[in-house]
Amino acid sequence: MSIWSQAEGLAAQTPDDRNRYVDFLRAVSILAVITGHWLIAAAYWHDGTMSFSDVLVFQPGAQWMTWVFQVMPIFFIVGGYANAVSLEGAHRRGVSYADWLSRRLVRLVSPLLALLLCWALLAPILNFAGVSSEVIGLASRAALIPTWFLAIYIMVVVLAPATYYVWKRWGFASFIAFAAIGVLVDIAFFVLDMRWLGWSNFFWVWLAVHHLGYAWRDGRLGSPAQLLSYSALAFVALLYLVSAGPYPLAMAGSPDEGLSNSSPPKITMLLLGIIQFGLLLSMEQPMRRVLSGLRLWTATVLINSMIMTVYLWHLTVMVILVALAYLAGGFGFGLVPGSSEWWYSRPIWVAVLFVVLIPVALLLAPLERRARAVDSAAPAAARSVGGAMLICLGIALLARFGIGNVPLPGLDVAALLMVVAGSALSGLLPGFK
Repeated sequence: MSIWSQAEGLAAQTPDDRNRYVDFLRAVSILAVITGHWLIAAAYWHDGTMSFSDVLVFQPGAQWMTWVFQVMPIFFIVGGYANAVSLEGAHRRGVSYADWLSRRLVRLVSPLLALLLCWALLAPILNFAGVSSEVIGLASRAALIPTWFLAIYIMVVVLAPATYYVWKRWGFASFIAFAAIGVLVDIAFFVLDMRWLGWSNFFWVWLAVHHLGYAWRDGRLGSPAQLLSYSALAFVALLYLVSAGPYPLAMAGSPDEGLSNSSPPKITMLLLGIIQFGLLLSMEQPMRRVLSGLRLWTATVLINSMIMTVYLWHLTVMVILVALAYLAGGFGFGLVPGSSEWWYSRPIWVAVLFVVLIPVALLLAPLERRARAVDSAAPAAARSVGGAMLICLGIALLARFGIGNVPLPGLDVAALLMVVAGSALSGLLPGFK
């Protein structure tokens, strides 16, 4: 049976009460972030050497594209909706927090372990082959960029029962509280030069965006006209902060290495999330009617069945393809990045990468669909939470520094061991229950 037929069978069994638009937004946003990453990557073969850069650095006019391709707020909004549904279902069935969390961690961490195993093996092989630690570090950092999302999202999931309770108890007041803390952190970052405090906005900003998913689930949105007014107000505020304030134009990455809207996140990410929230939710009802058709819904089901796999592996596939081109004498990378010819070639570049990524995703996606055995006991909640914290710390270090060229000797090995130890503690590895 073909993969499409399998997806079609699953699509046909979808309950009538499922909000298909949630899954559709998840699928579209993953395709957008993948395409955006591939578009801004600029490798150039010249005089026998391959240079790597970001199109936003040498062509600042392209920064406006990030307002379209920065879709991480949508992931957190959709995540908030999905976590609310999952928590409600767990409550109805009498599922404990330990069991609920364990099942969520299995789905999130399993595909990640395969990616980290790949790079844990690839890095020493490349080093043995004579590749410099600087090149290995650059390649691994580029490939592991997507893992930062899991480093924060896993902790958002760990906190979801508490934040959902807060939402149910105080509603939009809790959203405003998280947003206000995010604003205060930005003030400390820019006015008091407390740059270290800015990293805490990985929590405050994304927890606020995640709350929008709770609001969606509760139906506390208002009319399409009200939603569009929220988007318009957020757009004006964002435009003001970028034009008159200290915030850069780019919503992903930045030509200025010391300043970024996304790393650490600023209040601009919340405003972008409100813009996207209002625009996309104003179209919910007509889109749900469109998604009642089997073909589009089947495509949505198919993409969602491998969504974490394609997200985690898309930059590794790109790095490997660039490495093969380097070995082939720079084949296909002779166009000057940012030139008209280079831009005209981008659709071909993206298409080739999708052609390579699809079989990788089909091969590895079963890990993503892995579930804990029904009859197996979940680890104690304290174990799972502690393991999740270790996993997130290891991921954060790997996403920040990569493998092979780290500021402290053995930091990359320690980070990998943190992920493994955290996975074992959480009962995600065979033999560690």
